[in-house]
Amino acid sequence: MDTPHIGFPTEILLILAGVIVFYMATDIHAHHKNRIMSLKEAAFWFVFWVVAALCFAGYLWVAYDPSWAKMFLVGFVLEESLSFDNVMVFMVIFASFNIKDVVLRRVLFYGIMGAILFRLAFATVGTVLYAASPWVGLGFAAVVAWTAWKMLTAGEADESLHDYTHHWSVRFTQRIMPVFPRLHGQDMILTRAEAEALQQQDSSIQFKPGAARYATPALLCALVIQATDIMFAFDSVPAVIAVTQEPVLVWGAMIFGVMGLRAMFFILASLMKFLVHLDKAIIALLFYIAGKLAIEAGNKLVQWPNLHITPGQSMIFVFSILGMGVLASFVFPKKE
Repeated sequence: MDTPHIGFPTEILLILAGVIVFYMATDIHAHHKNRIMSLKEAAFWFVFWVVAALCFAGYLWVAYDPSWAKMFLVGFVLEESLSFDNVMVFMVIFASFNIKDVVLRRVLFYGIMGAILFRLAFATVGTVLYAASPWVGLGFAAVVAWTAWKMLTAGEADESLHDYTHHWSVRFTQRIMPVFPRLHGQDMILTRAEAEALQQQDSSIQFKPGAARYATPALLCALVIQATDIMFAFDSVPAVIAVTQEPVLVWGAMIFGVMGLRAMFFILASLMKFLVHLDKAIIALLFYIAGKLAIEAGNKLVQWPNLHITPGQSMIFVFSILGMGVLASFVFPKKE
């Protein structure tokens, strides 16, 4: 007997909205402390959001149906594991803009809030398209497989850019809006009076005069982070939709997954030299998801290969692959 659709229960929507509001409140409060997140604090918040996701899954299990809880958990684990790739790229972007300390935390905050909005939109559109035609599933499978292949064949990134005056983002953005080519605390936009006052202190600073507002490199970095995350959403959304086509479960998996993204960044920044094989596990997961999408599309289009992968089986596979990646990182550490 098929499990009925969960629809859009009001209490679940209220829970997800409350999660977003809580995240915003705690992060804005943290900004007032004017300090960077420590490894201990990052570990606490990462565990906090994992436990919160497990509590939400328990709520689904008790109040609705165990299969929905399993689908949510698989989607959450996939979103969290695929966020590893986001974090790697974020590190390169922050290095290229020389963004550090408290500014980094603020840029991450705006990037994550944008990620929530865009992923909710993509999840809504994606689930509708996926339900409309099995051919969309094949398209999603191709996107996910291409992403895995690009990760498999990617080279090392260049992290040596630091000069904002000649930085590509400054040269590009100056054609559209004026840019102040220096970081100034946590500010993302400076007024004309602030920019002119800083120029008087340092005559080497050059910028287009007469504008009412000036973007700083922190704002440009936030925009690049957001654009990058939008591109990643094209990969993670199909992967989660492969697990469940229930929009509210996809939303929940993505919201809880993105909530832990900030803490994951600071944890991985410290532990990256140890988890050297986790990226290989993520590549294997992406190929698995592409295959699962293709199998489901084949079942609907030509009734072949008539193979059905349950949410429980997916959950076991995802946890096993990630565990193998972590274990391999400690058993076979990267040589200096």
